[in-house]
Amino acid sequence: MIIDTHIHLDDKRYANDLEDVIKRAKDAGVDRFIIPGADADTLEYAIEISQKYDDVYFAVGIHPYDLDGFDESVFDKYVRHEKCVAIGECGLDYYRLEGSNEEKELEKSKQKEVFIKQIKLAKKYKKPLIIHIRDASVDSKQILLNQNAGEVGGVLHCFNADEQLLSLSKDGFYFGIGGVITFKNAKKLVNVLPKIPLDKLLIETDGPYLTPSPHRGERNESSYTKFIVQKISEILDIEINEVKKTTTQNALKLFFN
Repeated sequence: MIIDTHIHLDDKRYANDLEDVIKRAKDAGVDRFIIPGADADTLEYAIEISQKYDDVYFAVGIHPYDLDGFDESVFDKYVRHEKCVAIGECGLDYYRLEGSNEEKELEKSKQKEVFIKQIKLAKKYKKPLIIHIRDASVDSKQILLNQNAGEVGGVLHCFNADEQLLSLSKDGFYFGIGGVITFKNAKKLVNVLPKIPLDKLLIETDGPYLTPSPHRGERNESSYTKFIVQKISEILDIEINEVKKTTTQNALKLFFN
């Protein structure tokens, strides 16, 4: 049994064969799916999918690239839904900052503001966080600690292998490992993986993005979690079934407890 803790099934690239995508995943041993909230425009469709398929769940959140879509009333409307298991994906992403230094600082401030608001909502509704961090480890960690986000915990989605974030495992945070672990240039993540507590590892695809080898260049989907599990098994030198069992228990504890 595998739980794909991050799969954008509401993405238009799955629109024509969603049924087949889910069937292939089931055949590959994937038991549950979580659709992260990234864009308010697709939230209704994510909910629709979760209502159609028993094993699909969703989160409510705004990605740092879509801050203009943040509306607290939307959270209040959907976060109590029985299939809503988390807040996010939310966080900080400084990778694509543009403009003058003043404009960049203004964008950072806006991202921080919306991130903090989503942390407060997670604490209000007692939901774990799905956290997106890119080129913003220092600020992200500081905010999580300052806001006592450990009260609800969460997952560092698509963990970026920054070792300074590893200490967050003591504050109830998990680390999402996806297709990047199979990439030839993922040496940093390969080296850091053994330093992550086994009881804080989660499996994710981030589909349709970050497709693992040997399918790089194709659309990602949950059935490809088998390649992620296999690579983790090789790196940590533990049985594949142990990886499946432990990461599933971790996901159940964080999202479905």
